[in-house]
Amino acid sequence: MRLIAVGRLRGGPEAELVARYTARLRPPLTITEIAEAQGAPAEVKRREGAALLAALPERAFAVALDLGGEQPGTEAFAALLERWLAQSRPLCFLIGGAEGLDRPVIERADYVLALGRMTWPHMLVRAMLAEQLYRARSIASGHPYHRAGRPT
Repeated sequence: MRLIAVGRLRGGPEAELVARYTARLRPPLTITEIAEAQGAPAEVKRREGAALLAALPERAFAVALDLGGEQPGTEAFAALLERWLAQSRPLCFLIGGAEGLDRPVIERADYVLALGRMTWPHMLVRAMLAEQLYRARSIASGHPYHRAGRPT
């Protein structure tokens, strides 16, 4: 699995969380960082989108993280992830920069995923995605990390 994201994640709590969950993931999550573009918002979005698309491996199954995407529950996401991994295609998650993802990136995506309807800082989204990937893989392996029932 691969995460292709705009911006450089420096040290701090977000980086620590990403490192904690990526160290546990199987298959491992590799991270490719794309430089943040400069200029007017539309131009930034266009340049970053082009760089994200250029970083996608051939035949990749692309999952774009976008506010307008699908919001599967935890178990449904775990099932989706298992189905995506079984395709024998490179699985890549795409996270845009502060301006979001350009339309061609959304159009290229095989699946558009939202981590909710709230807007999240793009650096925090990395940590949230890494945790959900770990949780999904834990569910698939029968590990007790995920507790399906709510506390009463």
